[in-house]
Amino acid sequence: MLWKTGLIFLCWGLTSGELQDRQSGTPAAPARTTLDFGLVPSGVYDTVAYYEPGAIGILFNMMHAFLYVVQPNPFPEDLVIRVAKDKFGAIQSEYQKVSALTLCRVQVIYYELGFVVCAALGLLFTVLLPLVGLLFCLCRCCDNCGGEMHQRQRKNADCLRGLLTTLSLYIKKAGVLCAYAANQNLSSQLKSMRRLVKSNLKDLHTFANQTPAQIDYLISKYDTVKQHVLHDLENVGVILGGRIHEELGKDVQPALNGVLSMTGTMRDTKDALENVSLSLETLQEGTVKLQANLSLVRGSLSNALNDPVCTHPQSFEICHNIRSTLPKLEIAANYSSLTDVTNQLDKVNEVLKTDLGQIVEKGFASFNDTPNLVTDQTRNIVEGVKVLLDDVGSNVTTFTKLFPVHSTLTNFTKMISHTHSQIEDIYPQVDQMDFYRWICCITLCCMVVLILTFNFLGLLCGILGFDRHATPTTRGCVSNTGGNLLMAGVGFSFLFSWVLMGVITALFLAGGNLEKLVCEPFQTRQLFKVLDTPNLANSAWKNFIPGYLYNDPELDLTAYSLYSNCKDNRGIYSALHLDKVFNISAFFNTSVVSGSRKFEGMKVDLRGIILLESEGKQNLISFTETGINEIDFAAYLEEVNKGVTRIDLVDFASRLDAQADQLSKGTLQTSLKGHANTIRQIHIQQVIPLEKSMVIYPCLTDVRVRDVLAAVDAAQYLISHNATFVINQETEKYKQTIIGYFKQYIDWIRTSLALEVATCKPLSNIVDTAEILGCSFLLDSMNTFWFGLGCSTLFLLPSIILSVKLAKFYRRMDTEDVYDE
Repeated sequence: MLWKTGLIFLCWGLTSGELQDRQSGTPAAPARTTLDFGLVPSGVYDTVAYYEPGAIGILFNMMHAFLYVVQPNPFPEDLVIRVAKDKFGAIQSEYQKVSALTLCRVQVIYYELGFVVCAALGLLFTVLLPLVGLLFCLCRCCDNCGGEMHQRQRKNADCLRGLLTTLSLYIKKAGVLCAYAANQNLSSQLKSMRRLVKSNLKDLHTFANQTPAQIDYLISKYDTVKQHVLHDLENVGVILGGRIHEELGKDVQPALNGVLSMTGTMRDTKDALENVSLSLETLQEGTVKLQANLSLVRGSLSNALNDPVCTHPQSFEICHNIRSTLPKLEIAANYSSLTDVTNQLDKVNEVLKTDLGQIVEKGFASFNDTPNLVTDQTRNIVEGVKVLLDDVGSNVTTFTKLFPVHSTLTNFTKMISHTHSQIEDIYPQVDQMDFYRWICCITLCCMVVLILTFNFLGLLCGILGFDRHATPTTRGCVSNTGGNLLMAGVGFSFLFSWVLMGVITALFLAGGNLEKLVCEPFQTRQLFKVLDTPNLANSAWKNFIPGYLYNDPELDLTAYSLYSNCKDNRGIYSALHLDKVFNISAFFNTSVVSGSRKFEGMKVDLRGIILLESEGKQNLISFTETGINEIDFAAYLEEVNKGVTRIDLVDFASRLDAQADQLSKGTLQTSLKGHANTIRQIHIQQVIPLEKSMVIYPCLTDVRVRDVLAAVDAAQYLISHNATFVINQETEKYKQTIIGYFKQYIDWIRTSLALEVATCKPLSNIVDTAEILGCSFLLDSMNTFWFGLGCSTLFLLPSIILSVKLAKFYRRMDTEDVYDE
């Protein structure tokens, strides 16, 4: 072995022994799992509680505009609330009642002022028009009021007749068409009413039938939680033990790997010392031989320089120079003074008799047994939590059976079916009543149409039979018939107009007030503000719905919030705050608290883990006492730095050849060249191998061994004394993971109950359907009916006047104006 190779192995083994990582074999702790509970089965509701009136909506808008003109005041919220409170007895004292009644009357009169004025005009019209008609008839019998059968001749008679005819053609027609359209719209919408009612009842059936399946689905998903919890409990060693092993391994693994690397260092040190010992012996022998050969060459050269040629003046200086360099032909280093490493090698071999690697493997095995220790020490806790899981599952089933959901919904379904059958039985009566209503409305329209017919026929006959050249007394039969028909229309106008106006006034007061007090405030949601007024139904109740349902009037449950939540298709559980009677979240929270308490007794003791036995520690200490660090590397370096020879033999041989060439040919020259070749051979065969062995690196190892021992002691102290913090921390994480499954389940149930289970859209649809039926179908049609009919009735007054005026132009007169030529 070469000296250089041995020292390199020695230093590399002492300083940078290869670290061998040892895997614990424990899988990494899994991240917290997000549970997938799937989608709650949901029903599909068919009802679309929306109404678009179409073209007749223009008439509806005209009617609404008229009502706004009659009643521009905003909804009297305060007045309604005051009346409602007085109705429910919220005002106690008589004085307060009298004062409130007086104030209410004033506010009612102010609010109803437009309706009162219009109603007064309608009553006045109803009373006065028959009286006026009677007086008109008596007046005409006396040949007054146009009753005299004489027409005065005027220059503008044709223009006046044309104007009156034009006005009579267009007046009243639009109103009666509007009334007829509204009447027909109401009858046609009754068919849509049946469809809406049927759709709502079907949605209620869907609501009642789907809810039990949804609740059963929620309960069944407890098995998902249970399976995940059981999995984590049965793998507590892998999960909790793995986490503890991983955290402690951050200190333990490097320490044991450091010890393990020292086993390689020891073996490498042994090999290096063996190589050094053998190389040192070889090096010492080589330098002795080199020294002997150099001495022979030096003596031989010295003898050769005694040649007589050197006495010649031209050769003397060359020989002198060669002779002066001969002392340099010797070795520079004295390797015989270097100490032997046999003693250190023997001590290292003694240390290696102990298998430190096996001891370290025992430490790894002991530390890697952490999951099994955790499994054994937490067995009772795990069994207790498993029992708790079964108890919670049983309690969930029992808890849900305490509330008769299935029986209640079954009864609800029966009630819906019974109600549907009752409604179906009512439909023939509704159709019959609607037929009577339609007949009455058509009759009222026919009254106007009859008057319009007489007016139209009168105008038709009058226009067709009018002869420009005929005098008033010579008018034809057709023209005279037209005039009579116009007067007949006047007569029917006086007969029917008071009846029409009476009916219109009654419908106006009823329909107009319902529109302003019910339909409009419902659309603007002001009606809900009235219903949600605190202390409305009971002076001691803030909210009447939770007061009636749960006897808790302070609960934030209002009619508007209930309607809005159902409108958004939220679950009835959250819309009605059913957690007041069925608080499943509180039940599960109790279970979570119980489960959390089960983990309070969980303790893990790792003091039985021994990372490095005392024999292994002693082995490391013995390695530091082998004396490796006592090797005098300075002496080695000092000798190495001197070089093998004092002079470079190759350079010396080259210069010797050059000097020989300066001499004359002869024995001396040949001898010098032969010595030069010999020196070259010595350099190649002896100097070069020695030079390759003269590279060394000083090393110190005792500090590193002490660091490894300190790391092992620190890791052992951590496990035996300071591991409690890590154990508690990881135990808490493990516990929160288990509890987290329950919390996910609770959150999912809470969200599902709020958004997906028993969604109460059908309830808001019933309210919206009632609004559509009552306001859009019935009130809008009836209000448009009286609006159109009222317009036609009001135009009867100018129609009477126009008809009387026109009759003069078509009827045959008894006398006429006579002019002398």
